[in-house]
Amino acid sequence: MAENIAEIKKALEFAGKNKLKIFILGGGSNILISDEGFDGLAIKIQNSKFKIQNSNIICDSGLSLVKIVSESIKNSLTGLEWAVGIPGTVGGAVCNNSGAYGKCMGDIIKEVEVIEIGKLGNKETGNKKLETGNLKIKKLRNWEIEKLKNKQCQFSYRESVFKREKKHIIISAILKLKKGNEKESRKKILEYLKSRAEKQPLQYPSAGSVFRNPILEDKLLKKLIQENPELENISRNNAIPAGWFVEALGLKGKKIGEAMVSEKHGNFIVNAGGAKAEDVVILASLVKQKVRDNFGVQLREEIEYVGF
Repeated sequence: MAENIAEIKKALEFAGKNKLKIFILGGGSNILISDEGFDGLAIKIQNSKFKIQNSNIICDSGLSLVKIVSESIKNSLTGLEWAVGIPGTVGGAVCNNSGAYGKCMGDIIKEVEVIEIGKLGNKETGNKKLETGNLKIKKLRNWEIEKLKNKQCQFSYRESVFKREKKHIIISAILKLKKGNEKESRKKILEYLKSRAEKQPLQYPSAGSVFRNPILEDKLLKKLIQENPELENISRNNAIPAGWFVEALGLKGKKIGEAMVSEKHGNFIVNAGGAKAEDVVILASLVKQKVRDNFGVQLREEIEYVGF
């Protein structure tokens, strides 16, 4: 666990000296770790400080979303209610541009502080790129702290520069909220929590939503709506909920080993008891194949595979 920048740098130096791959771990949600584990150094970001300045919240990346939602409401700030019930950290939410109910982190991010580990090294260490994931750190360098404005983060649907390039470690973020009414915010939160309880299989362990909602080309969307008129009311900006495709094919309850497509929500694969990561991967692949064959739509995972 790394509780501050100094400990993060120390972990990076250790990984470099020992030629280890690294993986940056936030709250552990929306990831699936291989049954064989991760062959490298997992750095758990555990910093958790925050402060409120006017309508901004300056918060460490290791802070839980549950905590920051609660603090925003206590201070009569609005704009983060949608995140209630998301079991992750600020850093993970920024990286994945997490969102719900039509809103996302990219809407409220003002600035993100990062350690850049993908830049070219200095003269002493050589010009080797340093990355996370499947590559090992080859050389050491003087890890620099940088601040990126919202546009530099390149936010898009469940995407960001951090997720695509995997060359930054998120240290903190400034959330730009608005003055609101605490009573109204609490009412909205209760509505969101009720919706999650009614629609999501919270009684089972899972990695969260498996697939991103696919964004379709006009021609394909029009064809699908003609064949399935109900899509007219649920499509938003050419996106259709991934769970709709799964449910339309009657795949709820489908099992591989002890991994099961939730009977409550088609975009969740739950652990029905002793499921292996391999079971989840095979089941997700089966779902993708059937959706592609029947609808001509290629689903993409929202969850991240680690160690595969």
